[in-house]
Amino acid sequence: MSPDSASINLTHHFLIAMPGLEDETFSKSVVYMCEHNTKGAMGLIINKPGSISLRHLFDKVELPLRRDDLMQSQVLHGGPVQTERGFVLHDPMVLDNKDKDEAIYASTLSVPGGLAMTTSRDVLEALSNGSGPRRVLVTLGYASWGEGQLESEIGENSWLTVEADASVIFDTPLEQRYERALSLLGLQPWMLSPDAGHA
Repeated sequence: MSPDSASINLTHHFLIAMPGLEDETFSKSVVYMCEHNTKGAMGLIINKPGSISLRHLFDKVELPLRRDDLMQSQVLHGGPVQTERGFVLHDPMVLDNKDKDEAIYASTLSVPGGLAMTTSRDVLEALSNGSGPRRVLVTLGYASWGEGQLESEIGENSWLTVEADASVIFDTPLEQRYERALSLLGLQPWMLSPDAGHA
């Protein structure tokens, strides 16, 4: 099998929306890909503000937020699926006495080569206690694609892809993440034509 015919795996990559992608949810979005295989793909939009702050979210789940560094953080709109459910993207965490691949939270997806995504309440409880992962991004909802759907959208020039850089997620201001992700490819927004791929 030639490398061309092997299926692409975009786990731990960014999907960067092309200007022609006008869908309200995904226009100018950067998606961190948590999972991509033959059955489909799943990711979190990392640059679309939601309607509530992290402090408000903690109030809603009746937990105090004891992390000063997170007080001003915004909960992001992670995608159009399960928008009432929280997803916490964070640095991988393991307990010293656990197997390297065993997560410390009840429901964590470890992204190969990348970050971890937790959906269980225990990560919020850890943050509430002033501990937990050092760097976190919290979304409500996620983005998903069925079998072959993402590959088809990439073929239609809807997305650019590049290996993810955690500093874009955790260290770059929200409004600069789209340009910063493009810069990983050596691009700037003005270089992209909204008509790319259409003769």
